[in-house]
Amino acid sequence: MSRPPRPERSGRLGEAVGSWRAALRIARREARRARGRTALVLAMIALPVLALSFVAVSYDMAALTRAESFDHRVGDADVELRWLSENPLHQDTWGESTWPRQGEQVDRERPVDRREIETLLPAGSRISRILWWVPFEVRIGDRTETMDGRVLDFTDPLARSTVRLRAGRAPTAPDEVAVSRRAAARLGVRVGGTVAPADGSGRWRVVGVVEFPSQLGEVVAVAPGGLPRLGPGHEESWLVDLPGALDTALVDRLNAHGVMVRARTAVPGGQPPGGGPERVTLPDPVAASNSVLVGGLGLLEVVLLVGPAFAVGVRRRRRDLALVAVAGGDPVHLRRIVLADGVVLGGLGAVLGLLLGVTAAVLGRSLVEEYVMGERGGGYRFFPAALAAIAGVAVLAGVLAALAPALAAARQDVVAGLAGRRSVPPHRRRWLVLGVTLTVLGAGAAALGAGHGDTPVLLAGLVLGELGLVFATPTLIGLLAHLGRLLPPAPRIALRDASRNRSSAAPAISAVMAAVAGSVALGVYVASDDARNRAEWQPGMPPGRVLLVRADREGTGPLPPLPLVTERIRAELGTDAVVPLAVPECVDQTPDGYCSVTSVLPAERVCPYEAREYRSAEIRRQALADPRCAAPARAVNGSYLPTLVDDGAALRVLSGAPPEEVAAAGAVLRAGGVVVTDPRYLVEGRVVVRVDRSTGGSRPSTLTTVTLPGYLLRGGLPVDRLVLSPAAAGQAGLAARPFGYAVDTATAPSPAQLDRVVTALRPVLPVSVEVERAPPASAQRPLLLLLAAGAGVITVGAAGVATGLAAAEGRRDLSTLAAVGASPRVRRVLSLCQAGVIAGVGSVLGIAAGLGSALIILTAMNRQYAQTWPVESPYPVVVPWQTLGVLVVVPLVAMLGAGLFTRSRLAVERRLD
Repeated sequence: MSRPPRPERSGRLGEAVGSWRAALRIARREARRARGRTALVLAMIALPVLALSFVAVSYDMAALTRAESFDHRVGDADVELRWLSENPLHQDTWGESTWPRQGEQVDRERPVDRREIETLLPAGSRISRILWWVPFEVRIGDRTETMDGRVLDFTDPLARSTVRLRAGRAPTAPDEVAVSRRAAARLGVRVGGTVAPADGSGRWRVVGVVEFPSQLGEVVAVAPGGLPRLGPGHEESWLVDLPGALDTALVDRLNAHGVMVRARTAVPGGQPPGGGPERVTLPDPVAASNSVLVGGLGLLEVVLLVGPAFAVGVRRRRRDLALVAVAGGDPVHLRRIVLADGVVLGGLGAVLGLLLGVTAAVLGRSLVEEYVMGERGGGYRFFPAALAAIAGVAVLAGVLAALAPALAAARQDVVAGLAGRRSVPPHRRRWLVLGVTLTVLGAGAAALGAGHGDTPVLLAGLVLGELGLVFATPTLIGLLAHLGRLLPPAPRIALRDASRNRSSAAPAISAVMAAVAGSVALGVYVASDDARNRAEWQPGMPPGRVLLVRADREGTGPLPPLPLVTERIRAELGTDAVVPLAVPECVDQTPDGYCSVTSVLPAERVCPYEAREYRSAEIRRQALADPRCAAPARAVNGSYLPTLVDDGAALRVLSGAPPEEVAAAGAVLRAGGVVVTDPRYLVEGRVVVRVDRSTGGSRPSTLTTVTLPGYLLRGGLPVDRLVLSPAAAGQAGLAARPFGYAVDTATAPSPAQLDRVVTALRPVLPVSVEVERAPPASAQRPLLLLLAAGAGVITVGAAGVATGLAAAEGRRDLSTLAAVGASPRVRRVLSLCQAGVIAGVGSVLGIAAGLGSALIILTAMNRQYAQTWPVESPYPVVVPWQTLGVLVVVPLVAMLGAGLFTRSRLAVERRLD
C-alpha cells in the first residue's frame, strides 16, 4: 500500500481538530443545561484539587531557601560563627558539616571568650553572642516544666535583629524575660506578670512578647546573666557584622582555629562534604513509587465517584447521540462527544480547585506557619510545576471517568436511542475473567511485598486487587439481580435498576468498596500492631511503683534522712514503704569519665552468631535452634533501672518476686554476694562481674573482672538486672553513690499526687519522678475512628449521588407506578432500597476485601518473622470492631437519608415509548 499524500493527512488532522472542537462545544452546552449534574461533578473533582493545591502551595512557601533560613536564624548579621574544634578543620560551602584536616576532631569544650573571637576577625567587626536551646525550667503549679530558652543581648542591634517584638519591651536586666505567644499561654502570664524558677530562687518578670521566625513554639528570651547556673554544652553562636566582604583568607583563618563559618551565600573556600566531589541528591525511588501508587489509588477513587454522573448523562442524551449517528457520525465521533464532557468538567474542576486551594493557602499561611511548620515561611511562591501536574491529573480523572460511558455510547443501538428506549448492552465475561485474574495477582503481589518488606510491591498488589474487584463488580450486580424475584416490589425494582444501569451502579459500588476495604485493611493492621506492642510491653518495675531520682546539679553527697523523706511522702501518697537506692561508682572516677558495671556471660553460653550474619538463611535457622541464642530476659519499655547496690531492702519493691525468694536473695546480699535475674550468668553459684573504667581523656579505658557468689532471682519481672551488695561493690573497687528512692504504693498515684510529692521534697532534695504503670492505652483508637469516618463519608456520598442519579433517571418508572396505583410512600421506599443496594453491597464487599487483604498481609509478615533471628513477635489478627460497627451502621444512615430527603409524590408523565 502506498503512503497517503501529505494533503490527505492534513485533512484528517483538520477533521479530527474540527470534530474535537464540535465535541467540546457540545460538552460546554450540556454542562450549562444539566447544572445539577455539572455541579456534582465539579465538586467531586475540585475538592481533591483544592486539598492538593493547598498542600503544594503551602509547602512551597514553607520550604525556605538557604538565604531565607539564614535570615530567620541570624537576622542582619553577615556571618554566623561556631567554635566547634580545638584542631583545624575543613567545612562545606554552606556551613552545615565539618571534618578535621588531620586525625580525629577534638571537640571544643572550653568556654569561648569574646576576645578570642575578636582577635580572629578584621578590625571594625561587631559581634554578638547567642545561646540556643537552653533549658528554661519554671514552676507551673506543682509541676516543673522545661521550655526552650535563648540567651541574647537585646541592647545589641545585631542580636535584636533575630527577634521580633510583638508587645511590651525587650528584656535588659537579668531578672527580666520575654516570652513567645505560645509560651505565654502555657505559663498563663501576660506582660507585667512574673514566672517562678524551678529552684525557687527569686522570680522573673515578663516584660515583652517576642517572636523568633525560626521557632514559633514555646520560647523564652533571657538577657545575659538571667540564667546564673548555665552550664557548658549548649549550642553557642557568634553573630558577626563584617566591615567588608567575607573572603577565602578569613574563612581559612577561622577554620584553622576550629571555627565553622555560615553565611547568607556560599562560603568562599568551602568544600564538598568529606572533601570529595559534590553529590547530586536524587529522589528516593521507593518513596517516589509509594507516592505514585497512593496517588493512583486516590485517582481511582475519584474516577469511581464521578463515573456514575457521566453514565447517567449519556443515558439521558441517548437520543441526541443517536441523531448524531444518523447524521453521519461514526463511533469515534460519539466517543469524542462523551470524552469531551470529561475534558470540560475536568478542566473546570481543576481551575475551580486551583483557585480555591491557592486562595486558602495564602489566607491560611500564618496558621500553617504557626501550627504546622513551627516557623515563618519564605516568599509567596506557588509551585507552578506541582499545580500544573495537579490540573493535569484532574483533567485525566474527568477523562477516565467518562471513558467507560464513552465506549458504551459508541456501541448503543441507534434505533432504540431514537425511540427513547433503553437498551442494556450484555455484560461480557472477559471483564469477569480479567477481574478475577487481577484480584489473584494483586493478592499474590501484596503477600510477596509484605513478606519481603517491599512497600511498593505491597501497594502495587493492593492496586491490582482493587482494580480486579472493580472489573468483577458488574457481574456480581447481575447475579444479585436474580435474587430480586424473591423480594418485595421496591427492593426488586432497586436491584433491577442496578443491574440494568451497571455503568452507573458499578462505579458507585466500587467506590464504596474501595474506601471501606482500605479503611478495614488499615484498621486491622493498626489494631494488630497495637495488640502486638501491648503484648511486648515490659515494665522495669511492678506497676504502681514510684521511682524518685535525685535531680540536684551536683548529684553527689548523702541523701536526706530517711524518716524525713518518708514523712513527706506518706503525707501525699499514704505509704511508709520508702527505700533508698544507690548505684555503683568507681572510686577514682573523674568528672569527664564513666564507670560501667555489668555481669559477664560465660564463654560457653555466648551465642556464637554475629549481627552481620543475619542475612544468611542457614545461620538464622541455626541460631533459632540454638538455646544459647534465646535470651530469657526482655527489653524494658518502662522505667529503666541501672545496676544497683543494695542489701536486699529494695528487691521486694523493684522486682515483684515472691517473699520467699526475696528473703533468700537478701540473705545472699547480706553475705556479700550479688543477685542476677538471667540464669545464664550463674555458674556453680558464682557470677563474674566486669568493671569498665574510663577517665574521659586520652588514656584508654581499663577492664577488671571479679568473681562473686551469686543468687538467681527466678520470680518477678523477666528483665535483666544486676544487684551488688555493698561488700561485693567494695571488692570490685566500687563505691555506692546515692541515687534516689523507690516507693511501694498500693495503687498507681495520680499526676497531681506526684507533683505534690516533688514539691514537698524540693526543700530537702530536688527529685524527678517516674511511675511504672500498666501498658499504655491504645493511642490508635482516634485513627481507627477517623478511618471509619472517612470511609463512611465516601459511602454516604456515593450512595447519595448514585441514588439521586437513579431517581432522576427513573422518573418514568415512577410515573408507571403512579399510574397502576402505587402509594406515595413507594418512592421513599424505592430510594431507600436503591441507597441500600449501593451502600450495602459496597460495604459488604469492602469489609470482605479489607479483612482478606489484612489477613494476607499479616500472614505473610508472620511467616517472615518466624524465620528471622533475633526472634520477633508475630502479629495477632485483631479485628477493630469499632471500625466495623461504624461501617455497618453507615449503610443504614445512607438508606435513612435517602428515605427522608426523597419527595413522596409520584409524578405522572406522558410516556414517549
